[in-house]
Parts: sequence; C-alpha cells; structure tokens
Amino acid sequence: MTSQQVQILVGIAAYLLFAIGIGIWYAKKSNKGSEAYFLGDRGLGPWVAALSAEASDMSGWLLMGLPGVAYFTGAGEAVWTAIGLAIGTYLNWRLVAVRLRKYSQIAGNAITLPDFFSNRFKDSRRILMTIASVIILVFFSIYVGSQFVTFGKLFSFVFGSQDLYITMVVLGGIFVLAYTLLGGFLAESMTDFFQALLMIVALSLVVVIGVVQAGGLSTVLGQFREIPRFADLFGIATPVDAVGNAVSSAAGNVQAVVGGKGVFGAGASYSFLNIVSCLAWGLGYFGMPQVLLRFMAIRKPSQLHKSRRIAIVWCVLSLATAVSIGMVGRALLPGLLTTASEAETVFIHMAVSFFPPLIAGLILAGILAASMSSSDSYMLIASSAVARNLFGELFWKKANDKQIMWIARFTLAAVTGFGMYVALAGDDSIFRVVSYAWAGFGAAFGPLILFSLFWKRMNLPGAIAGMVAGGGVVVLWKAAISKIGGAFAVYELLPAFLLSCAAIVVVSLLTAPPSDEIVAEFESVATLEE
Repeated sequence: MTSQQVQILVGIAAYLLFAIGIGIWYAKKSNKGSEAYFLGDRGLGPWVAALSAEASDMSGWLLMGLPGVAYFTGAGEAVWTAIGLAIGTYLNWRLVAVRLRKYSQIAGNAITLPDFFSNRFKDSRRILMTIASVIILVFFSIYVGSQFVTFGKLFSFVFGSQDLYITMVVLGGIFVLAYTLLGGFLAESMTDFFQALLMIVALSLVVVIGVVQAGGLSTVLGQFREIPRFADLFGIATPVDAVGNAVSSAAGNVQAVVGGKGVFGAGASYSFLNIVSCLAWGLGYFGMPQVLLRFMAIRKPSQLHKSRRIAIVWCVLSLATAVSIGMVGRALLPGLLTTASEAETVFIHMAVSFFPPLIAGLILAGILAASMSSSDSYMLIASSAVARNLFGELFWKKANDKQIMWIARFTLAAVTGFGMYVALAGDDSIFRVVSYAWAGFGAAFGPLILFSLFWKRMNLPGAIAGMVAGGGVVVLWKAAISKIGGAFAVYELLPAFLLSCAAIVVVSLLTAPPSDEIVAEFESVATLEE
C-alpha cells in the first residue's frame, strides 16, 4: 500500500469513526422504545430535519451518478433531471410537509408511513399497511444495493484493484448495519446532518479546484464547444466506439479514444419527451419515505417553514455543483472514463488528482457520507415496515416493544444482505438503479400522499387502487412497455404517477364515500396549532 493510499484511508477512517461515535452516543436514547427508534420521539430541530432529509434523499447518486451522466453525455439529461429534482423538492416541502406533520399526529400518532396510510383510512384489516410495507421492503432493498455499489467503486479505486469490489461492498454493508443497529433514527438523522455538510463542502471544493486546474472558466467552456451538443440543454452528446456505434451499457461497448480525448458522434436532439422524462423525477419526492419521515419527526410543524428554506438552498447548490463536476471533469479528463459506469468515478478521480492525499480522503468521505445517509434511512424504514407494520400489526398483535425491536434488527440484517446481492449481481450504473427505485416509490406513494392530505372524498378502495396501480405500472412499463420505443420510452415514473392518480379518483368516486369520522378527522387537521 502506497503512502498516498494510506493517507486517503486515514481521512476516510476519521469520518467513519465519527459516524460510529454518533451511533454509540444516541444508542441509549434511541433504544428506549419503538417510537424513539423509528421516529426519534418527534424531536428533530429545523436544521437537522432539513439537512438529514436532503442527505438521505440524494445519496451516493449525487456525487457519483449525476456527475457521471454529465461527464458522459453532457448537460442535457443531467441539467433537466436536476431542475426536476429542485422543483420537486420545493413543492414537497411547500405542499406536503406541514400538513403531513399535523395529520400523522392526529391519525393515531402514526410513526411510519404505512401506519399513517392505515390510520388515515381506518383500515382495520390492514390491507393498505401490508401493501405499503411490501413496496417499501422491495424497492428500498434495491435502493440499498445502489448505495453498496458506491462503496465498491470507491474503495476499488482507492486501492487500485477491481478485485476488491466484492470485499468492499460486503464490508461497507456491515459498517452501515452496525451503526444503524446502534442508534436508530436519531443517530441516522444526526449523521445525515453532518453528512449533508460534508457533501456540500466536498462538491464545492472539487468543482472550484477543477475549474482552476483546467485553466479557468473560459478554457473549460472552450473545451465544451469541441464536443458536439455537450453543453446544449436541448441536445445530448453521443460517445461512440471504434466503429462509430453509440456507446451503451446494453451493447457493452466502450468509447473510442483518439489523441487522449474521447470520440463523439454528431450528437442528438434532446426531445420534448426526453425533457419531460427528466422533469418527472421531481414527482418522486411526494412518495419518498425517507423525506416524508423527516416531516413527521420535526419537533413543531411551525419549524418546517425554516427547514424548507434550508433544504431548498442546499438542494439547488448541491445539484448545480454535481452537474458542474461532471462537465468540468470531461474537460480535465477527456479520454479517461470510457463507459457510463466508469464515468461515475469522475468525482473520485478529480479529488485524488487535485488535492493532497489526506484532504482527498476527507473529500472522498463525502461519497461515503452520501451513501451512508441514504442506505441507513432505507434500511431503517424497511425494518420498521416489517417489524412494526407486518409483524406487530398483522401477524402478532400482542408483540411488545422489545419483540418489535428484535424483529427490526433481524430485518436490518436481511435487507443488508439483499442489498449486497443487488450490488454484486450486475454492472448497472448507480444512476439507472436509483431511477428504478425512485420511480417505484414516487408512483406508489406520491399520489396517495397528495390525495390523502388534500382530498377528503378519497376512500380506502381508492387508496389501495392508487398504490397498486402506481407500483405495478412502474414494473410493467420498465420491463415491457418502454421497449416499444417512441413515446413509450418515457421515464416510467410519469405514466405510473398519472395512472395512479386516475385510479384513486375513479375508484374513490365509484365506491362509498368515507365515513363521517374520517371526514371529521380530515377537517380537524387545519385547526391543529403549529
């Protein structure tokens, strides 16, 4: 092991020890009961709620997936996706946050999302809770896998050996499992708060130093112009292989390199349908459990107004710098990364190339911070769905808090194991894996959340229909319909979200209206003090 590798590892290890310390610090407080473990006794402050929500949402995708897209194909897909996410973030905090915080307290003091759905519609048979819990378990297990891919890529690069990928996926999973088991929601939220700070510092440092190393902004822009449609918001650059075919992960080909620079074709137009697909990412926010739980966990509803402003500023800055890193990376490393998967390491290459090893280690800890802040959230929410909602509410209603906590811990281990399997099963890019899970949650839960909060005529059959339609269409569209091409190639979240909305409205209107008790509870939310 070289001196540089040792110093990088010291920087990374310093952060990991810090994260473990937070888990130990909050272990006693978090383990006093299931409400403390899963929702922190609704005690988050505005800064922690805002930054932990954003950190758990963005994940390693922010520092690897999004820069990778910008590096490989330019501004088109990356910028429109970032715009969609920024709009979705704002609307979610603006429309959903306060009302969900109030409603979740009125609806039987719900501490998980399945709890809220079940209590909101007085679902005594727990049908809605069961379906929601299964969806959370499936899609969050996939999501966890995407974060473990990040661990593997990072440490394989640091040690200079792809043979370590499997080892580091396993060790990374075990580490996240350990500190999530220790501290629960409070430890997760506090580490996510610090991880959000580390992420934004790391992104800002890398993009600024990258521009300087490239010779200044004018030089960078000049190099962009050499690549057809690379900086065109309404176009997309097309990397090609040695025989002129477009590079794609499906074909397994790699970009040709001539004179140290990647070879590109003439580029292509980024159609209205492509832009709509990217903007549709913003719809996913309404159904993201890891974000919605922060709304539910804040100390007072009135504090969410401050949290919203903090979250929006962080979100816009982080997305802008992530896209910039990918594009500046193409100017600095024009022929180094020749596949979409390799392109996702551009942040790592820039950090190691342009910073002293110890500082590079701390910056690379930002990648671990991003991945850990998401994977711990996903694992904890999945475990709560199984332990509290399936086990405690459906299979063994007499279960006490201690038994629920043990089931949660076993579930955490199982989700970790499945996440490792997903990370080791294929070579899909982080961006593509995340996009599928994002669509699943956005379509299954997004319309359900919006209509639950704002339409009192919605009933239980409508809720069930909307959730099943949303999740089912995502799977069907991705697996079959999108392959037809043309207009059907749109991002699966958009049609699934719209069809879920339609199912909620149609089924609710065709079946009996909600009871007077449900309507009265709905109307009482507006009068609850903030």
